[in-house]
Amino acid sequence: MYSKQQASAIKQKFWTSFGQYMRPVKNANDETINWINYHTGIKHIYFRMDADNKQTTIAIELHHPVAMMRQQYFEQFKQLRTLLEEETGEQWQWDEQYQDEHHNPVSRISTTLTGTNIFNEADWPAIISFLKPRIIALDRFWGMVKEGFE
Repeated sequence: MYSKQQASAIKQKFWTSFGQYMRPVKNANDETINWINYHTGIKHIYFRMDADNKQTTIAIELHHPVAMMRQQYFEQFKQLRTLLEEETGEQWQWDEQYQDEHHNPVSRISTTLTGTNIFNEADWPAIISFLKPRIIALDRFWGMVKEGFE
């Protein structure tokens, strides 16, 4: 078991390493981008990556505070489901009602790799191999559909 400080330091080391690994990768517009803190450019729509001692997840999270607006965004994404899943090459989990880590209601579209542990450096290549193609695919997808959310 790690203390909070140790766990935080290990996570920070992983995300710094991942950021350095992704630094040379340009986005779909051939621009330099901060992949770790991906900005969708639309308020209340976020691309999140997370890893813990059991799994690694990448998600589109809809955090609009007005439930009806959050539902509208979710419906827009549902209409684009085929495009998203073609771009990423896999089916994703669609949760209209989800609670984030702060217990706030969000809608979430995600995919998860189980059996990885961010605290085990031997798992880092598998975590990176899972996240890299998916965040790049999300970027390509977002480049095609962002206008519809503006």
